[in-house]
Amino acid sequence: MLNAILSKTKGDRWIWLIVILLSVWSLLAVYSSTGTIAYKNDKSAEQYLIKHLVMIVGGIALMYFSHKLDYRYYAGISKILMIFTIPLLLYTLIFGNNVNDASRWVTIPIINQTFQTSDMAKLALITFLARTLTRKQENIKDVKDAFLPIMGSVCVVFILIALANLSTAIMLFGVSILLLIIGRISIKQIAIVCLGGLILLSCVIFLGPRRKTYISRIETFMHPEKADPDKSFQANQAKIAIATGGIMGKGPGNSTQRNYLPHPYSDFVYALIIEEYGMVGGVALVIIYLVFLYRCILIVTASPKAFGALLAAGLSFSLTIQAFANMAVSVGLGPVTGVPLPLVSMGGTSILFTSVAFGIILSVSRDIEEKKDGSQEGKKSSDNKVIVGEIPAMA
Repeated sequence: MLNAILSKTKGDRWIWLIVILLSVWSLLAVYSSTGTIAYKNDKSAEQYLIKHLVMIVGGIALMYFSHKLDYRYYAGISKILMIFTIPLLLYTLIFGNNVNDASRWVTIPIINQTFQTSDMAKLALITFLARTLTRKQENIKDVKDAFLPIMGSVCVVFILIALANLSTAIMLFGVSILLLIIGRISIKQIAIVCLGGLILLSCVIFLGPRRKTYISRIETFMHPEKADPDKSFQANQAKIAIATGGIMGKGPGNSTQRNYLPHPYSDFVYALIIEEYGMVGGVALVIIYLVFLYRCILIVTASPKAFGALLAAGLSFSLTIQAFANMAVSVGLGPVTGVPLPLVSMGGTSILFTSVAFGIILSVSRDIEEKKDGSQEGKKSSDNKVIVGEIPAMA
């Protein structure tokens, strides 16, 4: 049965293994960390585990179908996604569900499931940039035809996300700059994009609707000794979890800080993992994401088409940067943000969109494998023809 499943999955086997490892670890971490929230909501931890399991299984199914689709189709899909993304981000800012003074979610009718629009925006912008940079390679230095559409799409999506979710916007902007560098945009034009992003960032921090929250988080991070204990509570509890985890940890399900951390199943799941699995578990998780990045770099360098290379690079950078941002916050290397750990944190639509991103990367890898297999078969066929042609002559 295992061989039958493996025969239907293509692409980098290491990435498939990484997805399985992260999914299993996610189930263990979520089951361990949801006891307190289950008690508060008069539910059982098993209910949260089953819901999370459904999302994981749904994500793997989406990943499978995404990797079966030829990655070149995502060029056309990116245009459709961008057409819907910008109005949807605007709608979210105005009419979205307000949680902690941030409008990041909209509720999907009928199923009553919340949906974070920035997750779709990340996927849309990265695929759109990969498509645009590929199509404009011949006149990539042209300001009107190439530079302005690229800069416009990056800055518009950045500002719409940043007004409610600054950390996600900054990471997406950084990934966009990396794609521009890979896509041979001139240093001068990249500097202009960075300057525009810096101006927008300053406006959001000092003039935006969540300016007090952003400034407070930065001040708390820079001067924790002067910070209000309530504002530094999450970061302090995460540090306690990490400090008490030691080398080998307390063991699965034995966390105590899960009862104090506000979001041990999402934003601070890495702190809980270190508490239960120790420094060994924390380092192992870092290595898993580094191996994923390494495998993606191999896919990028092996891709014969610019669009495939840019697509794999953008999505892999996005997922890896998000992972390390989450881990950095948990260990106190950055101000508190609401960034989940990809495929590990409990989530709804974020797991599904993350799974699609993995699937697209695997689609690029599958195309590389098929072309390699095709060239090898062609070479074998050519060799056979030579041998068959030589036999009569020898006779």
